[in-house]
Amino acid sequence: MDETSQASFDTVMAFMGAMGSGDMTAMDTLMADDMVWHNEGDPSLPWIGETVGKENIFAFLGVFSSNLSVTKWENEDAFASGDTVAVFGRMNGTTTASGQEVGEFTFALRAKVRDGEIVLWNWFEDSFAVSEAYHGR
Repeated sequence: MDETSQASFDTVMAFMGAMGSGDMTAMDTLMADDMVWHNEGDPSLPWIGETVGKENIFAFLGVFSSNLSVTKWENEDAFASGDTVAVFGRMNGTTTASGQEVGEFTFALRAKVRDGEIVLWNWFEDSFAVSEAYHGR
């Protein structure tokens, strides 16, 4: 991996680690002020859509964590090319709206890094399974 790719990869992995441990200070230092967080999926879920800027992203993360308790997050494949990092893995969680477990599902992430800070976090998940659990179906 070239130097730029490795630096991008390390930044994204550090951000994931900070999220997993709840280290908001580390997350803040790894986020660009104009970072965009975009979750694809069912728009009836309160964490789906686009959020721009650190302050808004931290507010969004509060909404996310109050609605879904992540019980599994396992990266399976990850690679970087220049400023772009891709991560693929498996997750599970329980929704607070219904108390139902989602069931294990796959996710994909496309992240972009600029000057050691994350500028894009584009998250893809099985929003059908998550939505079904969230709505208690």
